[in-house]
Amino acid sequence: MTRPIVPDDGAPQTRPTVDARQLWAGGVATAVVAALVALVGVVVCRWLFNIPLLSPRSQGTYGDAHTTNVVLLAAVAALLATALLHLLLAATPRPLSFFSWIVGLITLLLVLFPFSTSAPLSQKIATAAVDLAIGFAIGSLLNGVGARSLRRPPPPAAGGGYGARYGQEPYGQWGPSGRSRGPAN
Repeated sequence: MTRPIVPDDGAPQTRPTVDARQLWAGGVATAVVAALVALVGVVVCRWLFNIPLLSPRSQGTYGDAHTTNVVLLAAVAALLATALLHLLLAATPRPLSFFSWIVGLITLLLVLFPFSTSAPLSQKIATAAVDLAIGFAIGSLLNGVGARSLRRPPPPAAGGGYGARYGQEPYGQWGPSGRSRGPAN
């Protein structure tokens, strides 16, 4: 016979549930923010710092289709991260810790990758900075969304010992004060 794990207070442990509507609404909002971070990062690098990120200088402040690809990929990355977070929230202990580690390590890989290319150093640093900003935005926003979308079960009823779950009074005929709750003698 299997029995639920019962902690010291007598209430069985239950797993929190995930409010999928709130999680995915936050995931979509994070995708919008990630796309805007990518766009602002590219525009700042190209316009403010005059670094020809993703396309030649002759393409102007926005660049070309590569800029659009980076913006869309940032949004897709946020949605994939939301799916990963949903899976972790539903299936793992300490899901936000695992999520933070996974997003942090993927961000680190994306920050280091530009340094393996033959691009000029200024473009490598600019690309790494934009990737870091995107990863930080996705990780921090979804971490908060994940924490907010967890629904913990309500605590047991007052005096909720073992007998309280089965309709028995937790103190028997004697109330919590030690005086009888029966008819007055």
